Amino acid sequence: MQRNFILTDVMKTGFHLDLEDFISMHTLENQTFDMSGEYYTLHNYNLDTYDRRFAIIDTRNDNDRIKDNVEFHAELSRRCQLLKSQGFVFIKSTPWESISNIKECENKDIMYPKINIEHIKWSGGVVWFWFYMYRKHLGKQYNFNHSKKYFDFFYLNKYNRSHRSKLFDHIEPLLGNSLYTNWDKGIKLPAGYELPWAHNYPFRGMDQDIYEKPYNETKYNLVSETNDTNNEIFITEKIWKPIIAQQIFVVHGNYLYLQKLREMGFKTFGNYFNETYDLERNPNERIKKIVETCRDLLEKNWQDIYLQTQALRQHNYNTFFDKEKLSLQINKTLELFLEFADRR
Repeated sequence: MQRNFILTDVMKTGFHLDLEDFISMHTLENQTFDMSGEYYTLHNYNLDTYDRRFAIIDTRNDNDRIKDNVEFHAELSRRCQLLKSQGFVFIKSTPWESISNIKECENKDIMYPKINIEHIKWSGGVVWFWFYMYRKHLGKQYNFNHSKKYFDFFYLNKYNRSHRSKLFDHIEPLLGNSLYTNWDKGIKLPAGYELPWAHNYPFRGMDQDIYEKPYNETKYNLVSETNDTNNEIFITEKIWKPIIAQQIFVVHGNYLYLQKLREMGFKTFGNYFNETYDLERNPNERIKKIVETCRDLLEKNWQDIYLQTQALRQHNYNTFFDKEKLSLQINKTLELFLEFADRR
């Protein structure tokens, strides 16, 4: 049995309890993880007895509140040098973001705190938001009912991104009978379809909440993911919400996004409508194929598709709340950290 110790937040600026909850859901054989978010409690641990020692630095642009604090950066540097001398391996943690988003923020010089030290990045990947939504919605009772539909698509666009603008410009002619938002154009959901407990939504932190009404009354969910790149797959709450709601979905996301979902144990709708957009490497061509898929869906009988996919959608719901399957993906994240430590 190998023993690992993790200081889950070197400077106590982040959400170390979330990280600890994530790590605690692992099912790795022959690995244990002891964790603390308190730097000043390290003396309570016999660090020499651990096979690996990790230190997590919370690195987000939200930390700009401390970017000009000279004392903070001096203390961070002092702690990191001391931890390094004790054999600690460093993880820079930004699990709410994709690798692409992290690089973009680094290029804009807005990732804080800044420290030049060998590290591995903890990005969102395919599992962080699965974990987060699983924990948030496990045991909640919802009233989802897909027997009556009044609108075609449920299509949410929050922060403006170039790939979202491109799809919106192409698909807008199909949205005449849909519920959709577009922050850039000032388009909001009609009254009665937004979260009733969020007076000025969207506040940060409410993106993971679910309100049944728009899911019940729209036929299809057009998921507008955070990225559309070809070099990674980043899966967020945007897909988990229609899966929890057992709603049929089309995804504007990364290349092979749907394939990754299937690899993780979920099923998609390729037997019922065209999903070849997922195989298109060119982002612009992918948009064209998504529009064609949506146009074809408008010609289909939505009641028939819901009847035919009832078992599939239930399977996805069950898979989402399958702790063992979630743990397998969490294991993969932790295995990357272990491999990084062992390569040094």
